[in-house]
Amino acid sequence: MRALTGGLAGPMLRLLGHDDRGAVAVLVAILLGGGVLLGMAALVVDVGQLYVERAQLQNGADAGALAVAKTCVHGPGPCTPGAAQLYANLNSADGTSAVNLVCGSANLGACPASTGKIYDCPPAPQPGINYVDVHTGTLTASGSTLLPPSFARTLLGQKNYGGSTVFACAQAEWGPPSAASGQALTISACEWDQATKNGTLFAPPPPYPPNPLPQPSADRVLKLHAAAGGGCTTEPAGADGPGLFGWTADPNSTCTTPIINGAFGGNTGGNASLACQQVMAADQANRTVVFLPIYVSVSGSQASETYTLKGFAAFVITGYNLPGFTASDWLNAANNCKGSTKCINGYFIHVLVQKPGPIGGPDLGADTIRLAG
Repeated sequence: MRALTGGLAGPMLRLLGHDDRGAVAVLVAILLGGGVLLGMAALVVDVGQLYVERAQLQNGADAGALAVAKTCVHGPGPCTPGAAQLYANLNSADGTSAVNLVCGSANLGACPASTGKIYDCPPAPQPGINYVDVHTGTLTASGSTLLPPSFARTLLGQKNYGGSTVFACAQAEWGPPSAASGQALTISACEWDQATKNGTLFAPPPPYPPNPLPQPSADRVLKLHAAAGGGCTTEPAGADGPGLFGWTADPNSTCTTPIINGAFGGNTGGNASLACQQVMAADQANRTVVFLPIYVSVSGSQASETYTLKGFAAFVITGYNLPGFTASDWLNAANNCKGSTKCINGYFIHVLVQKPGPIGGPDLGADTIRLAG
């Protein structure tokens, strides 16, 4: 560039004197004639279009993978790979993208090995983790799989350049979480088995409508410090502690229980914390799905109980009767606890819960979805 402007533009500028407008015109003419500006335009515009196309395809692959995973979670039939196309198109500026492959677990078919390229999906997760890969690519409204250039054909030797095909891929995993933070109360695996008939009986999840309201018979009464803990035939010995539910440790005063290495602490206090009163009041009024840790064993003294996690259940609180803290059961008023009986009422559902964390726990009704990689 220095030789170009010094050798050609110098004499012209001297002839033009101080006429800046003329100087600019001469410089533009020289740069156009030399192909410099066209080359810069090809670099900025055409490469920029490739980056935009890549972003749109990646967004479409992400949304498509999550959409297919949701069909796998919600059922009742097999996964629906066609759900990826709708979301791939919605994320494209011209309303169309190619979905070249949908593969993974369940009925989706085996995926090819990952190539490790930037536009490919990561390798398949470890065995036991459900997943789906969605591969997207360029598709124009005219049906071409090439993204046409704007300036590249004007460059020397590029007159036959027809464009480039851009690719993207996304992987989504789904299944029960193996670790997360749950509501600051817990029930035993035995009680969950009995309430759901070993995971075969769930109420329809909110919202209502469009889903039908659960039958009053789905409503359960979980009592605090009740005469429970007799064990069950569906779980190992020691899987049923005293009481149908118990408070858990709430170190951050947010009514949530951190699960660390598959274990969480107990709270033997008989009263709900202020944080739990506020959270539970909102959950009961709004029919919010809450995340309950289910324990399979309990050890330690009352002052330092430790629960061993089995998994997480999805629960809707319908009412409660706790010291200084009461709400009538909106599903089955006949289940209202009275007097000194401390209880929480509600029902279990099978639903997708938006909780981050690793996947791979037992299926107790709460599933989660996440993008991998």
